[in-house]
Amino acid sequence: MHSKSSTIRTRRTVTTFAALLTGALALSACSGSDDNGGKSSGEKTGGATGSTVTLPKLNGANLEIAAVWTGQEQKNFKQVLAEFEKRTGAKVTFVPAQDPIINFVGSKIAGGQPPDVAMLPQPGAIKQAVQRGWAKPLAAEAQKELQKNYSQGWQDIGKVDGKQYGVYYKAANKSLIWYNTKVFDNAGAKEPKTWPELLTTARAVYDSGVTPFSVGGADGWTLTDWFENVYLSQAGPEKYDQLAQHKIKWTDSSVKQALTTLAQIWGKKDYLAGGQDGALQTEFPSSVTQTFTGGDQPKAAMVYEGDFVQVNIGETKAKVGTDAKVFPFPAVGSAPPVVSGGDAAVILKDSKAAQALVTFLASPDAATIQAKLGGYLSPNKNVPVSAYPNAVQQKIAKALIASGDDFRFDMSDQAPQAFGGTPGKGEWKDLQDFLKNPADVAGTQAKLEKDAAAAYGSGS
Repeated sequence: MHSKSSTIRTRRTVTTFAALLTGALALSACSGSDDNGGKSSGEKTGGATGSTVTLPKLNGANLEIAAVWTGQEQKNFKQVLAEFEKRTGAKVTFVPAQDPIINFVGSKIAGGQPPDVAMLPQPGAIKQAVQRGWAKPLAAEAQKELQKNYSQGWQDIGKVDGKQYGVYYKAANKSLIWYNTKVFDNAGAKEPKTWPELLTTARAVYDSGVTPFSVGGADGWTLTDWFENVYLSQAGPEKYDQLAQHKIKWTDSSVKQALTTLAQIWGKKDYLAGGQDGALQTEFPSSVTQTFTGGDQPKAAMVYEGDFVQVNIGETKAKVGTDAKVFPFPAVGSAPPVVSGGDAAVILKDSKAAQALVTFLASPDAATIQAKLGGYLSPNKNVPVSAYPNAVQQKIAKALIASGDDFRFDMSDQAPQAFGGTPGKGEWKDLQDFLKNPADVAGTQAKLEKDAAAAYGSGS
């Protein structure tokens, strides 16, 4: 349920994210209420009807929508679909998919039964779906709704060859470190703003008798996210874009520097819950829950990952905002990183009903329903910040909207699936091997370059 996604942004990254999250600045109407009527849209959403979008009557229409979401996330999304059913008379069936969803979609299409809409978490996957003739462009109504509610950057990442195919319904803010407040209080540890300060904080936590970090190394994507935050902040956005497009090699000195920096944490066995071996056997959900169970003696004090961590914290007794707090990924270079991910709704079977569903998902109405349920973040700038259920989530939402077009998308999701999105292969596997042996920087670079060259060369 990692909500991964991405594309290339060539603008400069701004650092408002860190300032906002730590300073919790009260932005007026979340910086999206500009000349496209953001404010009135948000206000209408909270009104009696809660309707900002006109949808057709679709009695008798049946739709299928596929996504990899499970558990609470799936349950919450079904409430959004229920509202669409209520307004249109259509019936929508949620189809649980497996990762990588593009392979799942391919098998459904081969069997002659594609879902009408699929939630694709990678721009690379959207591109593949277009190239294979599976994806259908958005019609005028859906495009209009998208343009009204999304910054240009979020629109652009759903485009292929200038045509709009995707609506990013769900976003992830992937530059966050969550911590157990009891442990920090006992250790006298402070929220760090820079990488050296993070190492100082880790030392204070370690000296207090708690292991500093929980790492979900059994899931390779968590490791790519760690790398991307370090690399973006240290090497800068231009290099980040070049590496994302494989215009520079993984043997580049900037990659050596990022891996060497990561090894300052990954290379310290005592800093990782269970050591390197334990981290490699820990799946993402456990990496979170073990940080927030055990009172002031959990298995670890901190866990890095996106805003969606809140869903997993919800499975423990810890409360977000009191027992569990968050700080932005610290600045490794001159500025802290802002890395995003997301899931885009893409039409595979064109129909009036499918276009209407995607139009609804592009509206503040749909996103506001799920925002209120928690564990979700929308890139839709006309969702009122007040819809989010707690102060921590409201800060994360404000920060994402405030970054406008100035963010970078998850790098591994820009890569061909074979390199950046397949368990046990490519970047996921190479970084797992690096976590096992963080002294082997050069060997890791060579493997990454070999796998990248093969994947980018074949375009798969």
